[in-house]
Amino acid sequence: MTYPESVQFLYTLGNEVKTAKLGLERIRAVLHALGEPQRSLRLAHVAGTNGKGSTSAMIASGLTTEGLRTGLFTSPHLLEPTERIRVDGVPVSAEQFTSAFATVHGTVERLLRAGELDLHTTYFETVTAMALVLFRELGVQIAVVEVGLGGRLDATNVISPEVAVITPVDFDHEAFLGKSLEAIAGEKAGILKPGSRAVFARQRPAADAVLTARARELGVPVARTSEWRLSDLALDAGGSRFRATGLRHLHITCPLAGEHQVENALTAASALVLLGVSDRSIETGIAAARWPGRLERVAERPDVILDGAHNPAGTRALAAYMDRFLAGRRVWLIYGAMRDKAIAEMTGILFPRAWRVIATAPGQSRAVLPETIRELADRDDVLVAPRLPDALALARDAAPEDVILIAGSLFLVAEAEVLFRTSAALV
Repeated sequence: MTYPESVQFLYTLGNEVKTAKLGLERIRAVLHALGEPQRSLRLAHVAGTNGKGSTSAMIASGLTTEGLRTGLFTSPHLLEPTERIRVDGVPVSAEQFTSAFATVHGTVERLLRAGELDLHTTYFETVTAMALVLFRELGVQIAVVEVGLGGRLDATNVISPEVAVITPVDFDHEAFLGKSLEAIAGEKAGILKPGSRAVFARQRPAADAVLTARARELGVPVARTSEWRLSDLALDAGGSRFRATGLRHLHITCPLAGEHQVENALTAASALVLLGVSDRSIETGIAAARWPGRLERVAERPDVILDGAHNPAGTRALAAYMDRFLAGRRVWLIYGAMRDKAIAEMTGILFPRAWRVIATAPGQSRAVLPETIRELADRDDVLVAPRLPDALALARDAAPEDVILIAGSLFLVAEAEVLFRTSAALV
């Protein structure tokens, strides 16, 4: 099977959120048949509502800088599924991805024939198994594994990590995880295991109480980012610099934009300390971290910024960035979202901060119609464009000092990544 064929098969398994089957029996059976590849690795497990991807990237970068052969498993991807599985910061090749798919798919088919599985593994279960197989084959020493959805019943929760990390917990995927903050936090707390250590980012009181109780119940020692003392904090549109005193004395330069990334950097630093990484590797690794599609500037004059703010917490972080760094500039907001998101709440946060709003849709069946976004918006001047190129055409009048902000769905951000990589003069 070729790489395009393997990717197409994964897509035929259905959308990884919509067709999620929470539970560990299927993935456990497959990994057992594959020889338990997860047991060959040191592991860090990262859950949370927002920030878990960028935090995972910073942890992995610090481990690589320390000289450890490091795996990183994240989701979703922006451009290619190979981005989900990285070794020392580099996505696996199409050939490696295809080989791992053949191994996992062949094992699943054999188990199905033997009556040892009820159904084929889902998209996410399959890629999780592929990542663990590749990490073993490629000699990875330690891997950072990001939770896909929730934690307790997520396919990644078959691993036994040295360190479990929980970034800020907020509302998202309520249909799967529960409609209260306590219920969602309970699902995230499912990654805590006896014998591991934990890092908790700052949490809302309701979530913190649930996480703390579960850690206490399991006897899991917890390091909290609130225990660090910050000084000399400097924020700019491209990142942050600060001193952090707590578990260590660190001078951190975070290249990821947004004030919320300060907390993510502290969370990553805490995990790296617990994993035994040196101060120098923590500082150098975090400074070298990259995480595309989140407050990423892809063009200048006018500035074009991409941000996958796809839930209320991410939207509030984007709004804080706009207030701090884009105040006084005309912002052309190009916005698209998926149907299962809190669109009215998110547009209510973002749209008043934009000079001009253009509603559009990524090329996905679950995308909200631009006309629906306009109807939900609390302003009557929202423009509508069927697809992203049409929206960019409406923004051609942007002045060099303006900002074009493309935000909402990560699918929309991915389309923008492709467009701006292939054309330098879209607007």
